[in-house]
Amino acid sequence: MARLRIIPRLDIKGPNLIKGIRLEGLRVVGDPHEFALRYYEQGADELVFMDIVASLYQRNNLTDIIARAANRVFIPITVGGGIRSIEDVNTLLRSGADKVAINTAAIARPGLITEVSKRYGAQCMVLSVEAKACGSGQWEAYTDNGREHTGLDVVDWIQKAVELGAGEVLLTAVDKEGTRKGLDLALLQAVTARVDVPVIVSGGFGPVGDLAGAADSGASGVAIADALHWQRTTVSALKQEAQAMGLEVRL
Repeated sequence: MARLRIIPRLDIKGPNLIKGIRLEGLRVVGDPHEFALRYYEQGADELVFMDIVASLYQRNNLTDIIARAANRVFIPITVGGGIRSIEDVNTLLRSGADKVAINTAAIARPGLITEVSKRYGAQCMVLSVEAKACGSGQWEAYTDNGREHTGLDVVDWIQKAVELGAGEVLLTAVDKEGTRKGLDLALLQAVTARVDVPVIVSGGFGPVGDLAGAADSGASGVAIADALHWQRTTVSALKQEAQAMGLEVRL
């Protein structure tokens, strides 16, 4: 079994770390820098920062936040939201990001995936997917923080994106996000059965047993927000419990 990464997810609106349910009803949590530093000190494997209002401004506004975090957080940082061009990618990488997560622009112009992958390496090009169930064993890809239909089948779209050069997938189950009711393992299994790149599953983390379910379903990492932000657990506690279950994690 491959090592499972524990990845705190920080959704950002303006200067604030926020959290919602199903990407709606957003509440301010606090200063994203303080939380990023806390999770780094607890032993997080990576961090994901998502600008959740980037679509309103047609650009990512996290350069200052990322630059500040990168000065004190020495683990890989993935940044997403509002990334529409090679120039946007370059700006974020120069600010301290290691990877970029792209959703809307990749759907609008799939060739961007190949451009990013060729210039910066496939490991830098993370496909961000907002998935909603649309029938038994079927999911549709959404954009704009889970509000806009695309008509694309999630699994087919991910397979195409990987063929175009995406080196990793950030898979968010919008129906589960913030509910604490458990990860969408059926969605995860459907994706990992079709692609061989790392998949980070996000949305709905509840009981610690979700870690075993994610690992058994082929996830490379689990992105967690609610449980960490509201201090229902810590990164270090999750890793200790994962190890007790026989999972391989970095301690």
